[in-house]
Amino acid sequence: MGGLACALAFGKKGFKNINVYESAADLGFVGAGIQIAPNLVRVLDRLDCWKGSVIERDATNVQSASIRDGATDQELAHVDMPDIEQKYGFPHCTGHRASLAGGLYDACKKLDSVRFNFGVTFAGVEEFGQSGKVKFSLQPRQGDPYTVETDILLGADGIKSATRYSMLKALKLDAEVEDTGQAAYRIMLTREEMSPYPDLLALLDDNGVKRWIGEKRHIIAYPISSHNIYNLSTCQPDENFASAPSAMYTTKGSKVVMKQVYADFAPIVQTMLDLVPEGEVCEWRLRSHKELPTWTHGRVALVGDACHPTLPHLNQGAAMAIEDGATLAEVITRVPGGGSDPEAVTKALKVYELLRKPRTTTLVDLAAFSGRTLHLGEGKAKEERDRQFAAAKEKGQPVPDKWASPDVQKMIYEYDCLKDAAERFDELYAGLT
Repeated sequence: MGGLACALAFGKKGFKNINVYESAADLGFVGAGIQIAPNLVRVLDRLDCWKGSVIERDATNVQSASIRDGATDQELAHVDMPDIEQKYGFPHCTGHRASLAGGLYDACKKLDSVRFNFGVTFAGVEEFGQSGKVKFSLQPRQGDPYTVETDILLGADGIKSATRYSMLKALKLDAEVEDTGQAAYRIMLTREEMSPYPDLLALLDDNGVKRWIGEKRHIIAYPISSHNIYNLSTCQPDENFASAPSAMYTTKGSKVVMKQVYADFAPIVQTMLDLVPEGEVCEWRLRSHKELPTWTHGRVALVGDACHPTLPHLNQGAAMAIEDGATLAEVITRVPGGGSDPEAVTKALKVYELLRKPRTTTLVDLAAFSGRTLHLGEGKAKEERDRQFAAAKEKGQPVPDKWASPDVQKMIYEYDCLKDAAERFDELYAGLT
């Protein structure tokens, strides 16, 4: 998402020579559901990638959030969200990752300045552009490796970022990818599969997000694809993944084991898990790395999961990556002298880091905190959490599930990354030596 957003944002700003390098043979988008929050819709709208797009057409406008006890299905808190667009200028939606990525890709393909290069693997940075061009090497699927020269290199290559590895190695720093101890099943049920069950159809036809919580586990679920698919994403201890190769982040899962993990959850959850076809259970390992000391070196910068991977409990991972891309284009457009001075470009990339790093760090930490709160077992901490859930039934009260809490929603949803960059660029740039 971050790489596509970078390409589109720079293209919209009038940059003429934008190359996107992708190891896959093509961009055949897959994935499951995704939440498209107002701060993300705002950026998509600025990039002319919302109104009338496949992203908007397939989206479900979220009207409520319900946090429920996993075992009893009793509602712990309910947050009505009918006025999100009125409050923040844009709706809160759910959609399919393929629609979001596909919409960004379609918008990029309309720009003559954006070129996609498929089937090439990034091999490392050779020069970081402190004085001349940035140089990096690529390995095509067939043929010899070759070197590319560029003015700026943006590494949107995910949690396993080779760009980050090259950068930290050059700086003699370290930030190894580490396990979070959590894993996820991602499930999509079709309307046809759910049609024999009226209570499941009620979930599919609703404009709400449901989250069932239990000790060390939860399931979040919502309709996508114009209410034709019900998306479920789980989070549980990373116990069944332990035998998978360390280099892998996904593994074929067992339906029997999945059912055992959620065996004490309510019958409505059991019915949905029963509908998952045999052989189609896939488990994702959720990984992270410690906060990086820097996101930039010379004229090379990191984007999205390459520099701030997050647990999914705030549903802001893709939003943050796309905000990164839009912010980068904004700050580079403002470089004094039109970008002819390498040192000025280096400083502008540092401004990008100053704009984005504190905010993304806050959201990454808040997502981790919210996960810990949701997964509490019996004890005083859970009793206090449940007391807060009960108090949250009064409209506007904070909710322990931070994604659904009105105060956290306000902090996240009203943020305008492009306005922030425009207003603070000159001050931040002047403050750099």
